[in-house]
Amino acid sequence: MTSPSQTAAAQSDTPGLEPEGLKKEKNKGGELVGRSPGQLMWARFKRDRTGVICAIVVLAFFAVSALAPVIASLYGKDPYTFYSNSDPNLLDEFGFPSGPNGGVSGDFWFGVEPQLGRDLFTQLLYGMRTSLGISVAVTILVVLTGTVLGVTAGYLGGRTDYWLGRVMDFLMAFPSQLTFVAFMPVVVALFVPPGDETPTYIRVVALILVQWALGWMGLARLLRGQVLSLREREFVEAAKITGASPWRIIRKELLPNVVTPILVQSTYMLPLFVTAEAGLSYLGVGIMEPTPDWGRLFRTAGNIYESDPTFLLFPGAAMVIFVLCFNLLGDSVRDAFDPKSGR
Repeated sequence: MTSPSQTAAAQSDTPGLEPEGLKKEKNKGGELVGRSPGQLMWARFKRDRTGVICAIVVLAFFAVSALAPVIASLYGKDPYTFYSNSDPNLLDEFGFPSGPNGGVSGDFWFGVEPQLGRDLFTQLLYGMRTSLGISVAVTILVVLTGTVLGVTAGYLGGRTDYWLGRVMDFLMAFPSQLTFVAFMPVVVALFVPPGDETPTYIRVVALILVQWALGWMGLARLLRGQVLSLREREFVEAAKITGASPWRIIRKELLPNVVTPILVQSTYMLPLFVTAEAGLSYLGVGIMEPTPDWGRLFRTAGNIYESDPTFLLFPGAAMVIFVLCFNLLGDSVRDAFDPKSGR
């Protein structure tokens, strides 16, 4: 019979039999060096064409949104000007674009907004910037809160775990979309007296606070379960024996082992927050005129779709492409972290 050490040696000498976590590659000096889990994850991700393409598309959306003022300046228009005032022929007598396909032309690439004559291309650019900016801020806050509370509850256990668990259960009992709609006017009223005009930044802060307050519980519960199983492992017990503080154990031993679910869940949460923010603006409790917003474009399109159905084409296509690519990117990231994945 062969010993375990002989079997391991035979596997290491036989091509294709070593575990993926032990795969080695040659450096510039010709020596064999092991690859880190991050390098293995990156290698698996690069082999997934769908994931790479979706990552490029998602990055392009963020780049276009961040550079919206620059693109609008090069384009020569902005989302606030009523171009029908300078060109009376831009809209017909009923206030709809006089040109075909919603007024799409060399001057107005995506057409013009009915009744007001604003440029739809710049409206979409700035609307994406508003929606993505709010959603990224919410995602960061949710990830930080869910990570801190979930890991704390799982590691400390006892009364801390019990009370944090009850808080999570209580907040998860609220239907998210209905609660967003109900709480938005309440949160806005905390900053602005009734009857006064609400500044845009107040609405942005309110949107972030409402979505953050009701969005962190799912990640926290997931991480709590992960940490409950990890805290009984040998490496955590060894760290306790050496006298490591709870903070050091959480930071050095537990957090590196829950990076994967945090990253994967983040890629799923951000498109959900994008659609939630757009839904609030569509319902009239989010971003208001004259600030461009993705959801407000859908609201306008819903009011005029019978007379100008092409107005919804570009905002709707952009939303579908972004959400689809981000969800597919999340699947690819999850598969790249899973060495047993067959994709």
